Amino acid sequence: MQPVQSEKLPFDIDVVMNLIREAVRDLPPAVLFELADEGYGTPFEQLVGCIISIRTLDEVTARVTRNLFARARTPAEINRLSVEELDALIAGSNFHTSKAPQIKAIAARVVDEFGGRLPCDESLLLSFHGVGPKCANLVLGIACGIPRIGVDVHVHRVTNRWGYVQTKTPEKTMAALIEKLPERYWVEINRVLIPFGKHICTGSLPWCSQCPVRDFCQQVGVTAHR
Repeated sequence: MQPVQSEKLPFDIDVVMNLIREAVRDLPPAVLFELADEGYGTPFEQLVGCIISIRTLDEVTARVTRNLFARARTPAEINRLSVEELDALIAGSNFHTSKAPQIKAIAARVVDEFGGRLPCDESLLLSFHGVGPKCANLVLGIACGIPRIGVDVHVHRVTNRWGYVQTKTPEKTMAALIEKLPERYWVEINRVLIPFGKHICTGSLPWCSQCPVRDFCQQVGVTAHR
């Protein structure tokens, strides 16, 4: 374990993002971006993937979502499944018994109200039961190309550890990043900070010795690291 450094370089978000982008280039990507890269990039597919991902490991989310889409992929196809069939298809994810009726209800509404195509509409996404700002913003950013910030535990932890924001919750981190983070990074920050937070800037004993931005990071809250 090494002591935390006291002297830091002035924080430059452009330099930091470039360094992190390179550091995570060979790491497994954040799951929704991975699914989009594989062709599952419609707003509905991204929303379903995000719901499945809640309280579920990325590796499990990817497998379960691919399994579901191999059977039913569009709102119309998923709407034709019973809740029991849908539940069996996503059974590998946590809380699948509550997610199955939620996904079924969304699919039915998209078919009934929007002809089977989910619009890129923030208020609509947030109107679905169980869909919060994180999933809505990820759908809008990844599937719709609309600048939005998706804040999960990794984005929240890392940006606060940097000292770039000073907040207590992911929701407050999102608000702070909207005010401070250049819009060109709004979507990408989720893509790069999830693998960065999972493999380098970990929750406990982060790998500061391997961190490409340690000279910029204030290491807030870090008392020991590897």
